[in-house]
Amino acid sequence: MTLTLTKDLTRRAVMATAALTLATLTVATPTWAEEKIADSIHFLIPGGAGGGWDGTARGTGEALTKAGLVGTASFENMSGGGGGKAIGYLIENADSNHGTLMVNSTPIVIRSLTGVFPHNFRDLTLVAGTIGDYAAIVVGKDSSINSMSDLLAAYQANPRKTAIGGGSVPGGMDHLVAAMVMKAAGEDPTGVKYIPYDAGGKAMAALLSGEIAALSTGFSEAVDLANAGEVKIIGVTANDRVAAYESAPTMQEQGIDASFVNWRGFFAAPGLPADKLAMYEAAIAKMYDTPEWEEVRARNGWVNIHNSGADFKTFLEGQEKAIGDLMKELGFL
Repeated sequence: MTLTLTKDLTRRAVMATAALTLATLTVATPTWAEEKIADSIHFLIPGGAGGGWDGTARGTGEALTKAGLVGTASFENMSGGGGGKAIGYLIENADSNHGTLMVNSTPIVIRSLTGVFPHNFRDLTLVAGTIGDYAAIVVGKDSSINSMSDLLAAYQANPRKTAIGGGSVPGGMDHLVAAMVMKAAGEDPTGVKYIPYDAGGKAMAALLSGEIAALSTGFSEAVDLANAGEVKIIGVTANDRVAAYESAPTMQEQGIDASFVNWRGFFAAPGLPADKLAMYEAAIAKMYDTPEWEEVRARNGWVNIHNSGADFKTFLEGQEKAIGDLMKELGFL
């Protein structure tokens, strides 16, 4: 059976179907740029630096400001509760955060289904789905593992010593992807030893130290690590090789019938005024037509998507059902 999580997304594309720090990036609007739609946007990131949420928010801010659609962008990392801390903060401080967009992704659906936090996407203002990012399994640069076959052989020889790490909580997206891939390879998905980390550096340190045998992560994060010479990408959950890192083999070509793409998008505080929502939707919609966005998208290997308003809600409801069904099948619900 094909373990594929797919949904029709939007008019623009089809997707083949995670202590508080603050940093501000200001980019001057060039005279030739697109007409400015918003003076500023503050991006709230529910996880640590270096993760997929971080990269998506900063990449979007970079494109919007460099294209002149937004005057300045600032970025705030707020880790905790598997993303729940940032969601709770945005809801509890809604009136003072009308200038804030929070990035999120598939975990907002997964973690509400598993009860990791009490809120779900319906408690927020839905702004827009923006990109899709494939998942990848990577190993350290000096690992003796060079393919999914090698990883499976190591797992079969000693399951408890062949742990897979990820930047999400147990039962979260990275765990779900690892379990999905292992099930498609003929293994018991509930037997996989999964170790969670707070994204980015901690998971990478665990991989390089040998604490984990492999890391389940977003493809864009894997590309950055591979380009830096830190990891080998041994499997990607795309149906075909991705141009951003064409040497990375897909699961499919290694005989593992599993594919997955993680959507990422933006949410605002509940009760956001309609004119503010329209402004944010317009800025993101126009961003897709700029060369600045294409540069960001291409270097990260993202899939272009765009769904806002009712389309975004319909998509999220579909994801909620599809992911819930998959999690039940894998024994997580």
